Amino acid sequence: MVADAGAPVRWIEIKLVTDGEIAEALAEVLGRFVDNGVVVEAETNFNSKTQENEPTGNIAVYGYLPDDNTLEDKRKALEEALWYLGMIAPMPPIQYTPIHDENWMSAWKTHYQPIQVGKNLLILPAWRQPDEGETRNVVRINPAMAFGTGAHPSTQLCLRLMEVHLEPGEPVIDLGCGSGILSIAALLMGATHALAVDIDEEALASTRENAELNRIDAVRLEVGQGSVNEILAGHFSLQEAPLVLVNILAPVIIRLFGQGLPALVSPDGALLLSGILAEQELDLLDVATKAGFSLIERMIDGDWVGLMMQKSTG
Repeated sequence: MVADAGAPVRWIEIKLVTDGEIAEALAEVLGRFVDNGVVVEAETNFNSKTQENEPTGNIAVYGYLPDDNTLEDKRKALEEALWYLGMIAPMPPIQYTPIHDENWMSAWKTHYQPIQVGKNLLILPAWRQPDEGETRNVVRINPAMAFGTGAHPSTQLCLRLMEVHLEPGEPVIDLGCGSGILSIAALLMGATHALAVDIDEEALASTRENAELNRIDAVRLEVGQGSVNEILAGHFSLQEAPLVLVNILAPVIIRLFGQGLPALVSPDGALLLSGILAEQELDLLDVATKAGFSLIERMIDGDWVGLMMQKSTG
């Protein structure tokens, strides 16, 4: 992007590039400080021989701060938060880039391009229209909040596994729904009803907004605050489902098993787990197997793993 040197600088782009393991944690921290949400995208290099963009294995996390009298305080607070996160894992350097006023919105939107997932899904940012003759199921997402835009490998693994294993005509439960992308995609794939729950009120607002973008009403997509305990306590229309979707970090998934996650899955039902790094897979499989689940299919994308597990009736 070429900026007009005569235009005033109004925004500062913040970019961190990581190997993927801490990308979601970085996005969560950055999202506390920036305006208009966070971008998480897999970096690619163009291969002139294959004429294709090939993933580098790195994940870029972006956000924008207004260049006003709050900038310095926000920058210091962000750097302090990242310093504390760095006590858990090494932090990449922060890259600051001035963005001129008339170019900042296009700079922000440039990071959100249509994403083809699997054989039949297309994820579009809210301001884009599908090409004429598009035959894929289109999921429209407003990426202004960092709750799942479809760019992260863990979300794409979920969508790919759903495409193979979701049975049309049955309901689903989406635990930790974020932007609602998985619930919306499930309904487009033929699910009759989706219960989308999250403990974060802003995530629920994002889910409702994205449901409206996709013309999905509240009868088909039930959105509520809570987690495993609230579902089992009967706070919602479903207490179990043939397919339960959980795209959360692996340590959280393991804790949810102890809180009753298996009870949400109907007999002979399936549990789709993602947000799992390769080195965390064996621990998670051990917990799931002891809880009566067996592995149906495993998909990988870089360092990330998605697991489709079947519940035993025994």
